[in-house]
Amino acid sequence: MTFSRGLGLAVLRVTLGVIFLMHGYLTLVHIGPANAAGYTTRMGYPGSLGPALAWYLIVAHSVGGVLLIVGLFTRWAAAAQLPIMASAFFLHHLRQGFFLTGVVVDPAKGVAIAAGYEYTLLVLAATLTLVLAGGGALALDRRGG
Repeated sequence: MTFSRGLGLAVLRVTLGVIFLMHGYLTLVHIGPANAAGYTTRMGYPGSLGPALAWYLIVAHSVGGVLLIVGLFTRWAAAAQLPIMASAFFLHHLRQGFFLTGVVVDPAKGVAIAAGYEYTLLVLAATLTLVLAGGGALALDRRGG
């Protein structure tokens, strides 16, 4: 692997790690596991799976995000994100159209959400890239050789 390719994968790995870590934090602290469980039900999953799926998201994003940042178990940490990102893409954002737009859900509080699948598709493709290519340069996975 050339140095520039390895460095490019490292930039991708760390960036995705930060994104996943922050989404894990958002879900745990601000959204809450109960609300996240309800969200999975609205996406079409059975209600009985909601709490388990919410905690899967929190743990996979949080622990997986940290592992991606340092480059340890990179392919496994990225693979753990794939079901989450595929669900977000196929079950939620795909029907909203391609372009990312802001949708105001509570004008009084100034709360808006993102609709459209371009961002989700990009994160899904980037995550799959790490599963296939590994973590690149400066990853703890590579320290042994």
